[in-house]
Amino acid sequence: MLITEILARNARMYGQETALIEREPEKNRRVEITWKTFDDEANAIARALMARGIKKGDRVVHLMMNCIQWLPAYFGILRTGAWAVPLNFRFVAKTIAKCTRTAEAKAFIFGEAFIDRVSEIRVDIESSVQAFIFVGPEGKRPMWAEPLDRLIADHRAEDPKVSIDICDDAALYFTSGTTGTPKATRLTHRNLEHACYVENRHHNQTHADNFLCIPPLYHTGAKMHWFGNFIVGAKTVILKGIEPRWILEAISEERVTIVWLLVPWALDLLFAIESGELKLKNYQLDQWRLMHIGAQPVPSSLIKEWRKIFPNHQYDTNYGLTESTGPGCIHLGMENMHKVGAIGVPGFDWEVQIVDDHLNPVPRESPGELIIKGPGVMKAYYKNPEATAATIVNGWLLTGDVARQDEEGFIWLVDRKKDVIITGGENIYPVEIEDFLMGHPKIQDVAVIGLHSLRLGEIATAIIKVKNGHDMTKAEVDAFCDALARYKRPRKIIFGDVPRNPTGKIEKPKLRKQYAGQTESFKI
Repeated sequence: MLITEILARNARMYGQETALIEREPEKNRRVEITWKTFDDEANAIARALMARGIKKGDRVVHLMMNCIQWLPAYFGILRTGAWAVPLNFRFVAKTIAKCTRTAEAKAFIFGEAFIDRVSEIRVDIESSVQAFIFVGPEGKRPMWAEPLDRLIADHRAEDPKVSIDICDDAALYFTSGTTGTPKATRLTHRNLEHACYVENRHHNQTHADNFLCIPPLYHTGAKMHWFGNFIVGAKTVILKGIEPRWILEAISEERVTIVWLLVPWALDLLFAIESGELKLKNYQLDQWRLMHIGAQPVPSSLIKEWRKIFPNHQYDTNYGLTESTGPGCIHLGMENMHKVGAIGVPGFDWEVQIVDDHLNPVPRESPGELIIKGPGVMKAYYKNPEATAATIVNGWLLTGDVARQDEEGFIWLVDRKKDVIITGGENIYPVEIEDFLMGHPKIQDVAVIGLHSLRLGEIATAIIKVKNGHDMTKAEVDAFCDALARYKRPRKIIFGDVPRNPTGKIEKPKLRKQYAGQTESFKI
């Protein structure tokens, strides 16, 4: 079933029930809409876009911070038969322009936070963009953009009835660019439908569940996790803010049952609870049944600490890529707590192999490249046949991740192929060292990167963020690392921030650039 049809069905079945809630704690603001309002707004937006010349197969850029209008706008684009093109809200103006030109977008929907960036590039992109649509207060609206609210009011809330096939293209999602230039991932309506079934199959959402959405909706992770609630007409809370207190208040006051967190937020929550800053007795949390994490490697030490504080929580790790329509091609499984640390087993309707450089399967316990196959595999990289051919081979998606499979069939992520450090001829996998260092009680976050060494090729360097209120020395880190094999021990320790993108991935290219000049002080 098309996801646009699932929305229409929810409106018919649960029309007057709450679909979406937006909480903005900083402004003490809370709004909500019903499934019928959601559906009506999507129809009105679709009709408004079509009145401005948007037709099936066109592309529409969608650049907004998380808000209650985000999803109606997304579904409105899909109802026209056009492709939605959600962009990363951290993209600078130059990157936004490049993505818009790559997509050959004919319309551009944007929020208040992007007025300056869109103004800067408007002249460069208006040769293809026929309509600029603004989402935000009327007093902030640029004169050259139309207000979304007025468009909704001016057009009928009826399905435009564009003929869409399940195999038609639906969206372009640009990759995060943490390992290079963002690529446009081409997803079909079938990809999106499959993501609904995968998420619901893995986490057993029912109509009674309530999902707390904190990560950015432009990313496949947040949206495709929401799909598990969406397919059963369950409500969702969109939280604007990541303060631990705001998260617990939302869970308590909205009776949230499912929370998907990124590693930094889970760590912040644990620290706030363990330090006494937050007291669990002040919140109603008995209904909270599931906490799951994805988008990045998850330190097993984090989950062990979490289970001490929340012993009754179900837990799941989710692995996925933009190219696999988000999370779920591999997941731990709520029943497999004895395997915390692994990314898990093949997800619903997915196949997995671990192969060598010639795509031949490697023996169990041996590291190799993780490749996956299933209905969630992207159609292609848009306008990039070379990258597509290098990434999809005989239907298998090459992830670029190094993994191993144990004797019980569980898959353990070793590292990104591009992040492997080769020092003195030995392969060092940063994720293994990061996971180890996260076991130190003073460490809040850590990234391990390779920096150039004339003698050894590369040197493993650990950038460590220490928990607030604690001091730490290099000697302490070195002593802790004595438990590692000698060649795996970081040769250089740097105390500083660990930059992460909005989906929680460590921005290692930024760190390599920042510390590239520090090779002189290496002790080799």
